[in-house]
Amino acid sequence: MSKSKAVVIGKLDNNLMEKLQEQCELNVWDKPSRIPQELLLDWLKDAEGLISRGDIKIDDDLLSHAPALRVIAQSSVGFDNVDITACTKYSIPFGNTPGVLVEATADLTFGLMLSSARRIHEGWEYVKAGKWDSPFNIPLGVDLYGKTLGIVGMGNIGRSVAKRAQASGMNIIYHNRSPREENEKIGAKYASFEGLLEESDFIIVLVPLSEQSRHLFGREEFSKMKPTSYFVNASRGAVVDTVALYEALVNKEIAYAALDVTDPEPINTDNPIMSLQNILITPHIGSATHETRMKMASLTIDNLLAGLNRKSLLTCVNSNVNY
Repeated sequence: MSKSKAVVIGKLDNNLMEKLQEQCELNVWDKPSRIPQELLLDWLKDAEGLISRGDIKIDDDLLSHAPALRVIAQSSVGFDNVDITACTKYSIPFGNTPGVLVEATADLTFGLMLSSARRIHEGWEYVKAGKWDSPFNIPLGVDLYGKTLGIVGMGNIGRSVAKRAQASGMNIIYHNRSPREENEKIGAKYASFEGLLEESDFIIVLVPLSEQSRHLFGREEFSKMKPTSYFVNASRGAVVDTVALYEALVNKEIAYAALDVTDPEPINTDNPIMSLQNILITPHIGSATHETRMKMASLTIDNLLAGLNRKSLLTCVNSNVNY
């Protein structure tokens, strides 16, 4: 029996690669740089499966060059690089990896908030610079206890962050398009978007990127926040207008920002926001633990193999074309 042909973009654990090779004839691009488009199109001419990556734009044009393709899988929750309507048009199920990265991303998001509030990374820089003998100049932070945390986009990750914040004595409010019973059950209270901006001492953003959420946070939104507020973005960089955030930090419209995602990404080292003292940026590491990345990769492989065998994907975004 002949093997299915598949294209793999990204580096996989050796055991997972062996699992794929048992059933598939592979073309693999495991370099960190983006695959040349001409090479990708050449590989896709007869490929039946594709493991994609966030730097690959999957749209109608790409899919029109892949007549044999019948499944796409990607090791991420977000899929703003993928035109789901185009996938559905070609009857190609697209699988992502929700669920398995909830706790790791919640840890990182809460960690960004805590590190910002208590100036943990600045304290380390202070020690490294040999300034510990100047106790009057230590970086002072703020308490979490008794403060209000506003979560914009409160789904599974948001609820996990909320539980961590509640353990620190914080009050939780949230804004989604509509109230959600599961959020109310854990003690979070629904607020309007404007009300959340005005009431929150800390704001955490966890919305997916869409045309509606692009630059959801701009000059107007930052102007409505408390001047003492802390802003954390752990969703997608383009949800925030970077120029507007820079201005809000410089003009002290907000006190501090912590970002795990940026726009552009990666952010250039000469970007003006990089010169500020009241910001913390990490390199999109929400799911970056050994355990979670392995679970994500394993689910991606399972989704791909299911589609190649014309079986239902375990997690499918466009479920109406799932096998």
